[in-house]
Amino acid sequence: MTTIAIIGAGFSGTLLSLHLLRHCPAHARLVLIERNSQFGRGLAYATPNANHILNVPAARMSAFHDRPADFLDWLKQQPEGACGGAPPGPQTFAPRRVFGAYVRALLNEEIKRSGRERLELVKGDVLTLERSVSPMVLSLDRGRTVQADMAVLAIGNFPPEPMPVANTGFYDTPFYRADPWVPDALADLDADAGVLLVGTGLTTMDAVISLLDQGHRGPIYALSRRGLLPRRHAGVPVPAPEHEPYPTAVNALARFLRTEADRAVAQGSGWQPVIDELRPFTVDVWQAMPLQDRKRFLRHLRPWWDVHRHRMAAQVADRIDAARASGQFRVLVGRVRDYAVRDGQVEVSYRPRRQDDLAAITVSRVVNCAGPGADYDRIQEPLIRDLLRDGVVRPDPLRLGLEVTGNCALLNRQGAISRRLFAVGPVTKGTFWEMTAVPDIRRQTEKLAEYLAGLVKAAPPQG
Repeated sequence: MTTIAIIGAGFSGTLLSLHLLRHCPAHARLVLIERNSQFGRGLAYATPNANHILNVPAARMSAFHDRPADFLDWLKQQPEGACGGAPPGPQTFAPRRVFGAYVRALLNEEIKRSGRERLELVKGDVLTLERSVSPMVLSLDRGRTVQADMAVLAIGNFPPEPMPVANTGFYDTPFYRADPWVPDALADLDADAGVLLVGTGLTTMDAVISLLDQGHRGPIYALSRRGLLPRRHAGVPVPAPEHEPYPTAVNALARFLRTEADRAVAQGSGWQPVIDELRPFTVDVWQAMPLQDRKRFLRHLRPWWDVHRHRMAAQVADRIDAARASGQFRVLVGRVRDYAVRDGQVEVSYRPRRQDDLAAITVSRVVNCAGPGADYDRIQEPLIRDLLRDGVVRPDPLRLGLEVTGNCALLNRQGAISRRLFAVGPVTKGTFWEMTAVPDIRRQTEKLAEYLAGLVKAAPPQG
């Protein structure tokens, strides 16, 4: 029996498990380890709010490449009103919790089909990983251990990193929430209080929707360096016009996308299909791009790419636009400089973009929605610290995650390729860049499952 341990049972870990069970021989056994209370969902798809909507239409959300309509077919079988309105169709943007239920249903079906002998669920936190023995030994909380011949890190996203400010002690006060997904992030707020959301991406949009849903009347501020909000999806997708091959130099690629977007609009299409058409080639373009160009992209162009690539469903964009038009939701452009707590309120000092003088707002709570932490030298998770300390893994050169090969094998401190340790999902962004959306993770987990299944088939069954 060959045992593969998957550390993390959010979307990427669960999806990898499903694909491994489809590809691996009968003597392969999986152990799916999850620290959180629910298997199969992950933070993004465990939200209870029905107004937290997927950013990809239902027709592209299947867990299986060879069954492209799987999610849509499942969605149509759910009770009426699962998506809140008209019957679901290919362009439906379903609630994220509904997609989480779909992934969980797939996991439950696979457990029934394969049995607990092939797929074991373990609730716990992996603290260390001992590689000097065979099989490896994973030490969990409460003194437990799991033995595995191979292990895959599917650890998802980490909370945002705090902004550098003069008064770092503010981050230990009850006025600050370091993680926008903790249950009390927006709880116990006076309905008329001011709230600052640090960041202007999709997580901030979710927080605004949550505040509106709970009847918040006070001002909602969102602050980021450029003040860019996610764009909205096109009402009706139209194929982009044909164009020349994709450049892989960052300046040439930026010019190319602008030119093609302008041409598509002029021909009656829209800029959205131009971005979407790049999706199947994004990994290839990223890996062909010189390292210096990747750094320049991250430093200068990433915010613009993110708001065009990761868009809002129309029903979400409509509510955001209405909140801005009423003056309740206000976007600030600049950088936080300091926080000061006075008389039960937080005075936030920030420097507006291209200005020398500071400005200030007063709020009752600050919530960090600035995007997941990715610099693994700064992440304090026990397992990550253990692996880095022992030189078993190393951060990628761009500080987006850990360095892996094209087959998702982890590299150690000297750059040697592991034959037993792998990673999937956001931790691999340095190598693959686009590795947060469902279609990207599906593609990656399917390929890794096929690769690991080949290793299992090549190895003699263990006793």
